[in-house]
Amino acid sequence: MLSRRRFIQAGIAGGAVLIAVRAVYGPFSRDPLLSEDRGFSYAVLGANERTILAALTPVMLAGALPEDRAARDEAVLLVIRGVDTAVSGLPLPVQAEVAQLFSLLAFPVTRRVVAGVTAPWLQAEPEQIANFLDHWRNSRFALLRSAYRALQELIMAAWYGSEASWRRIGYPGPPSLTK
Repeated sequence: MLSRRRFIQAGIAGGAVLIAVRAVYGPFSRDPLLSEDRGFSYAVLGANERTILAALTPVMLAGALPEDRAARDEAVLLVIRGVDTAVSGLPLPVQAEVAQLFSLLAFPVTRRVVAGVTAPWLQAEPEQIANFLDHWRNSRFALLRSAYRALQELIMAAWYGSEASWRRIGYPGPPSLTK
């Protein structure tokens, strides 16, 4: 039989669990950049993956993105869409590995322990993200180095494969076959 004392203890314990979960997961804010994605339909990337990419892209492409905030936000969205297109074209087993990588980075506990990023991705300082990327790039573990290369190749290919980046680097584009 449930006594009043047990009921109160259960309520206090439940409240403590909710507070602990809130502390682990952090604030639940959405980036306005990602919420105004203008109806683009993503094939494989979910909200967590897009959030991680929105945090990683400006750090990995530091100096390559436009200085203007609106243009930079548009470029980040372009990269996220490009990564979605690239991942959707990969074989299913590779897509599953990419999904596991993003799941590892999205889960707050592993984000803190394995990546060393304590704040939620959109609130993390660029220096902390750069340290995480540098640690994975130079890790003694081949799996972390491989994960870094996957992130780097996806983001770099999505940016430098788009016409928006060509103007910034002075590339006129591929030769035209028409005369």
